[in-house]
Amino acid sequence: MRRVVDAMNVIGCRPDGWWRDRRGATERLLDQLEHWARESGEEVSVILEGPPSPPLHSEVVEIGWAPEQGPNSADGEIVRRLEGWLAEDEVTVVTSDRDLVQRATSLGAAVEPAAAFRSRLEHG
Repeated sequence: MRRVVDAMNVIGCRPDGWWRDRRGATERLLDQLEHWARESGEEVSVILEGPPSPPLHSEVVEIGWAPEQGPNSADGEIVRRLEGWLAEDEVTVVTSDRDLVQRATSLGAAVEPAAAFRSRLEHG
């Protein structure tokens, strides 16, 4: 099972001040995803809107990003990679973006709402 996380969709699902420190919010999400991956045994991929600077690293979570930044760029990157992931295993995409939900499900992926997954990350 692979869980693919639309990073900014999960980060932005709650107005907790993330916009004042996007890097810090991304690092906190990555820490939570690493814990999730270790506990669940799932493969986890997180997709960012663009390359992080300085780079982020993880031994347990695949960190990917859209090659070109822009509106919904991470969504496009998730869809671009989805066929390959689905060829290997079941995939759940974590997002609440309606267009991405429709595109992911039409390709055969399951979807989990961003807020529900964030709550599970934070509360075990």
